[in-house]
Amino acid sequence: MAITVLVPDDDGMAALTGIDGVQPVRYEPGLPLPEAAVDAEVLVPGFGVTEEVLSELPKLRLIQLRSAGAEEWVDVVPSGVLLSTCRGAHGGSTAEWAVATLLSLYRELPDFQAAHADGEWRPHGTDTLQGKRAVIVGAGDVGRQLERRLTPFDVRVTMVGMTARQGVHGVDELPSLLADADIVVLLVPLTSRTRGMVDAGFLAAMPDGAVLVNAARGPVLDTDALLGELTTRRLRAILDVTDPEPLPEGHPLWTAPNVVITPHTGGFVNGRLVRSYAVVAKELERYAGGELPENLVHGEY
Repeated sequence: MAITVLVPDDDGMAALTGIDGVQPVRYEPGLPLPEAAVDAEVLVPGFGVTEEVLSELPKLRLIQLRSAGAEEWVDVVPSGVLLSTCRGAHGGSTAEWAVATLLSLYRELPDFQAAHADGEWRPHGTDTLQGKRAVIVGAGDVGRQLERRLTPFDVRVTMVGMTARQGVHGVDELPSLLADADIVVLLVPLTSRTRGMVDAGFLAAMPDGAVLVNAARGPVLDTDALLGELTTRRLRAILDVTDPEPLPEGHPLWTAPNVVITPHTGGFVNGRLVRSYAVVAKELERYAGGELPENLVHGEY
């Protein structure tokens, strides 16, 4: 018998129709659920957490996200219900964002764009990404995707994970690794272990002129500590996420020197839903076949 899966859009319906053992049912976020929801075993949420919806799904056994982050969900998932992320869908896009912003920073593209706008020919030499030393904190899908993209630029990459393993250093080694880093990229999920991990001490261990890139979550980084380093112009930063987020009008980060801010757009690209639902489809194929999803969230949050 097929499992009923609640899907929030037509893209999901198209992606899941035809999978053996899966019966997708369209629902409209914010509107009353369809009658078939009473039999729904799986929920694919739209954007945002709606606890009222969860209370209307008596047979719910799995929440399958379309995002890689699960921090908004871990405290509201009902007891006995599994939670699976969409890890693997947005790694390439986020890695691409990191490379793009680093190249823009080092090659000073905004300065040349300003000269273009002024109609002036203002040549000058710039720095280069070639030969830089990068420490990537977060050795999951996004971290590996970024490593693969940085290597052709002759960037020397050091991978760091929450625990050490072959080819990956542990976070306990960060104090010594940071001292030689030109670039530090944050790609960890927001968990109880990573919240606030990049504090004043972490930043102080980075050398003068180094670039901190945060494509993880805003609360991984101590905003006040970063502002202190930016204000003295000792460090530079590229932020796709902030704490608070959205960054409110008048926040000191807006006017801080040495920082590039983008509004959480690392994975917000054309084709993102297609890539998301490709992962969702694989996860639900496994689940319908009696296996656990590969991207299950466990106790690390």
